[in-house]
Amino acid sequence: MLWLTAAFLIALVCGTALRLWLAARQIAAARDHRERVPEPFSNQVPLADHRKAADYTVARARLARIETVVDALVVLGLTLGGGIAGIEALWLRLDWREPWGGLAVVLSVAAITAVVGLPFSIWRTFRIEAAFGFNRISPRLFLIDRVKGLLLALAIGGPLVLAALTLMERAGRRWWLYVWLVWLAVSWTLAWAWPAFIAPLFNHFTPLGDASLKARIETLLARCGFASKGVFVVDSSRRTAHGNAYFTGVGRSKRIVFFDSLLERLGAAEIEAVLAHELGHFRLKHIRQGLILSAAASLAGLALLGWLAHQGWFYAALGVHAPSAASALLLFLLVAPVFLFFLTPLTASWSRRHEFAADRFAAEHANAADLAAALVKLYRDNATTLTPDRINSAFYDSHPPALARIAYLNQLASRRSASAATR
Repeated sequence: MLWLTAAFLIALVCGTALRLWLAARQIAAARDHRERVPEPFSNQVPLADHRKAADYTVARARLARIETVVDALVVLGLTLGGGIAGIEALWLRLDWREPWGGLAVVLSVAAITAVVGLPFSIWRTFRIEAAFGFNRISPRLFLIDRVKGLLLALAIGGPLVLAALTLMERAGRRWWLYVWLVWLAVSWTLAWAWPAFIAPLFNHFTPLGDASLKARIETLLARCGFASKGVFVVDSSRRTAHGNAYFTGVGRSKRIVFFDSLLERLGAAEIEAVLAHELGHFRLKHIRQGLILSAAASLAGLALLGWLAHQGWFYAALGVHAPSAASALLLFLLVAPVFLFFLTPLTASWSRRHEFAADRFAAEHANAADLAAALVKLYRDNATTLTPDRINSAFYDSHPPALARIAYLNQLASRRSASAATR
C-alpha cells in the first residue's frame, strides 16, 4: 500500500515541478527573442506582431503555472486528502441505492473540478484573450455556452457514467470489457452526430458561398479521393479572432469546416493548401490510427481498472477506506493522468511526424509555398511564438516549431520547382 502512495506522491510532485520548469523555459525563450524576428520571417512578420506573440506566450504560460499548482492541489485533496471519501460519506447518509449514489458522487467531484477550473477559463477569455485582441465573446454568450455545455455533459456523461457503474456492480469480473464496448458505441455515435446535431447548438454553420473557391475545393477533394457532406463556414468570429479549419464527423457525415476569420485572411491558393494538408491526415490514415490508439489505450486502461477495483490496497493507498465502484472510477480518472503525463513527449513526437507527413501530401496535391505562406499568416495573426523553447516544444507540441516547419515546406517547394524545371 505504501509503495503506491509514495509512487503517486513522487509522480505528482515531479510532474508538477516539470510542468513549472517547462513553463519557465517557455517564458524565458519568448522574452529572450522578443526584440528580434527570426531571419526566415523578417520580411513577413513585423516586429510589433512578434513582440505581441512573445507577450501572449508569456501571459498564457504564467496562468498555466498557477493552474498547474491548483490542479495538483485539487488532485491531492480529492485523493490522499480524503475528498472522495468525504463526498461519498455525505451521499451515503441519504441511503440511495446503487448506482444512483455512485452517480451522485461522480457528478459531485466533476462539479468541484469544473468550479475550480471556471475562474481560469474566465481569466483566460476576458483578460488574456481580450488584452491581445482575440476575445469577441460577450459575458452573456460565455454564460450561455457554459450552460449548454453543462446540460450536454449531463445528457451524455450522466447516462454513460450510470451505465459504467451499473456494469461494475453487476456484470462480474469482465465488466471492463462491456464498459469499453459501451464507450466505443457512444464515441462513434457522438462522432456521427456532432456535425449535424451537437455543434449547431453552439455555432451557426452555412455552406461555403464563394463559388470559385468552392469549385477549387471540390476539384481538390476529387483529386484526393475524399467525399464529404459539404464545405461549411462557421461563425467563429462571434467568439474569437483566431482562425482555423478542421474535419468533423465520420463516414458519410464528414464535413469540412472553415472558420470565417480564416477565410478573411487567406487567399484561395492558401486555403486550398491548408485543406490539402488536412486531407493528408485523412488519406494517410492518421485519423484512423488515432482512433485505434485511443480505443486500445482505453481498453488497456479499463482492464487495469478492472483488476485494481478488486484490490483493497488500491483504495487505501489513495485515501479511500470504503471501496466502491464510484471511488474506483474516480481514483483511476484522477491518478492515471499523473503517471501518463510523462508519456506526453512520445505522443507529441508521433503527432509531429504526422504533421510533416501531411505537409508532404499537401506539397504533392497543392503547393508547398502556398501552405508556408498560409502558416506564416496564421502564426502572425494567432500570435503563435516563432521562438518556442526547444525542450518545451519537444515535450508538448503536437505541431513542429514554426522555424522547422517552414524550412521543411520551403525545401519541398524547392524540390518541386527543380523537378518541374527538369521535365
